[in-house]
Amino acid sequence: MPLQVASPTTRYESSFLAMLAEYEHLEPHNAEIYTPAKANFEAYVHSLQDEELGRNLPDGWVPCSHRWLIVEDHVVAVVRVRHNINTSFLASSAGHIGYDVRPSRRGNGFGHCAMRMGLTEARAQGIDRALLYTGATNLASRAIIERAGGVLESISFSTYWNEDLCRYWASPPAEA
Repeated sequence: MPLQVASPTTRYESSFLAMLAEYEHLEPHNAEIYTPAKANFEAYVHSLQDEELGRNLPDGWVPCSHRWLIVEDHVVAVVRVRHNINTSFLASSAGHIGYDVRPSRRGNGFGHCAMRMGLTEARAQGIDRALLYTGATNLASRAIIERAGGVLESISFSTYWNEDLCRYWASPPAEA
């Protein structure tokens, strides 16, 4: 099945909102970052576009590129690539790249695709070494990061996430 990478667009509103509904039902804590999409999807997409350009950022936020992995017109994964990690929160608890795979589409390799997409975007943003975090007990995410070349630096407790986090570094692929 052909994969597409898309910047946020209203074209995928129904699919994105269906993904959000899955998160709300199965993983409410993961739904929180997407809930603004429910109130006004067009405004939500515009805010993501602004975020990429560094416009209208909330205090403490950095520019961030959002990409959606699309299969047959369905959003199957979301990737966030922060252009820098110049805040204590990003440096200690979030890193350059965050990604989510739609719950109903897990186990199909989309996490690996999302990580590759994130690292490719990191390279486009001039990031030579990407910092990545995942929960120590999230074995699937750890495998994805390690398969993408991530090297474990440390494991430490995060008071923000209330769990042990693995801190990895990965080099984005060389430009083609």
